[in-house]
Parts: sequence; structure tokens; C-alpha cells
Amino acid sequence: QVNILVPPSTLHHATLFYGTTLSLTSRPVPSLQAGTLAWFDISSSGQQLHVAIGRPDVDFTPEARQAKRHPCFRGENAEKLRELQERIWEHYKRGGEGAPMQCDEPGSVESGAQGVEYPTRFFARDFAGNRLEFSL
Repeated sequence: QVNILVPPSTLHHATLFYGTTLSLTSRPVPSLQAGTLAWFDISSSGQQLHVAIGRPDVDFTPEARQAKRHPCFRGENAEKLRELQERIWEHYKRGGEGAPMQCDEPGSVESGAQGVEYPTRFFARDFAGNRLEFSL
């Protein structure tokens, strides 16, 4: 499982971004933790993304929102990866609830380290500032 943190009162943004924009399937959370977690299936592999409430004074400082640590989500193929980038980019440009804070523009050089050993990929920061890599 992959765990990320979001600010208090923003789980509905997680549903919009991870559920709608990324098309991850929402999963039920334990009843005692309803309202404090959001779970999503990453793929049919059994891997899940767990979204939990973080601490504003620690997890969402300006420094924390510029962290390089990130999960990497592997795309099925180049076409689906491009389609996903376009959906994230459109949500970024449109703004609104759950909109990502950043996204590499489709067709531009991605914002990660450059080198021949890196596969096709792009980066985004979700609505809470979590850095995300999407790769082949």
C-alpha cells in the first residue's frame, strides 16, 4: 500500500482528484475510520492508495510541499499514460476543488531528473502538494 497525507477536511478533494481525475476505484474504509481515510485501488494488482489526514503544522509547511519524495504509479502503456497526463493537466488548468497544485504540461520536458535511463514519465503535485510520478 502507498500512504499519502492530506490536510484536515480535504478527503472530498482526494475523491475528486484520485477517484475522478486519476480514475482510481474508491474502496470502503473500516467503519471506525470513516471520515478520516480514503482508500483507492491502484490497479487490479491489489495495490492500494491510502489517503490519511496529516498535521498542518508539520506535513504541509512550505518546505514539506516542495519535498522530492514521491510514489510512482506505473502506466499500462504510452497512450494511457499520455491520456492520464492530459486529464491531470486539464484539471490543473481548470482549477477548482481537488485540482492539482502542479503538473508537467503535456508535450514539455518533464520536471524530474533527466537521463537516458529514465522511462517515459511525468510529475504532478496533488491538491495537498504531494509529489506524484507517473511512468511506464
